[in-house]
Amino acid sequence: MNSASIVPGGEPIARFQQTLKASASVSGRGYWSGKEITVRFEPAPEDTGVVFVREDLEGAPQIAAHVDNRIEVPRRTNLVSQGVSVEMVEHVLAALAGLQVDNCFVCVNSAEMPGMDGSAKDYVEQILAAGIETQEAPRAVLAISEVVRVGDDECWVEARPNGSKRMKFKYRLDFGSDGMIGRETLEDKLTAEYFQNELAPARTFLLLQEAEWLRQQGLGTHVDFSELLVFGEEGPIDNELRFEDECVRHKVLDLVGDLALAGCDIQGTIIANRSGHRLNAELVKQLLKENQVAYTSRRTA
Repeated sequence: MNSASIVPGGEPIARFQQTLKASASVSGRGYWSGKEITVRFEPAPEDTGVVFVREDLEGAPQIAAHVDNRIEVPRRTNLVSQGVSVEMVEHVLAALAGLQVDNCFVCVNSAEMPGMDGSAKDYVEQILAAGIETQEAPRAVLAISEVVRVGDDECWVEARPNGSKRMKFKYRLDFGSDGMIGRETLEDKLTAEYFQNELAPARTFLLLQEAEWLRQQGLGTHVDFSELLVFGEEGPIDNELRFEDECVRHKVLDLVGDLALAGCDIQGTIIANRSGHRLNAELVKQLLKENQVAYTSRRTA
């Protein structure tokens, strides 16, 4: 028996596809490039999925937000199609997936997405201001029926059946008992309201030694410590936490963005232990690899 199944209609379907009612845009600097970048979210027809459009390049090439287009790059999620890339897309994908926006053209004037404050808050606010519209086609669902796990004894992520039409999650963050970040655990059901209020504002975080190493490599030299969470020996430098457990909340935000590369809703429980972008994507690949994928653009009775 397959460990999961993509279901285009019938009992597992919990909702219909959604897109935006109007355009929305967000502008800011890229963490890695330092460029001023604008991202514009545009409504898209049923069954389009999330598609990035590089409007700065001739012919405005498109890159589908699918795990097949993901390439391995440290600390972020990048996508490539026919030699054209978009970079650091995890927060954009998380904002769309967290609000259940399934069909959207993400038009950009650069390869990199703007870093903003290291969270998905600005993206979420602009998407909600534009409005979300329900479409006629059912949303495809990947319903977990057996445990699927990737990783090793120290870092892993797994999918389990839970008998619910909603995705549940549990994330364990472990920086040891002696550090400023320490150990944090977060678990709950993933809903649009929960994502908006509890996950979207959680920011990217780094240890001071990691930030210094990146700067030595010439990366992020324009980013001030007040623009994201950098932890020194006494806690965040030039910043304050938005949540007591903001770090684990951001790891769940990243997880939501990476799972969006499945291109469908996931019904089951995702449990992660010190997982990152690479393992999150490996889980998506494993789930999709084991199943026959079927989609329909027709609304079922």
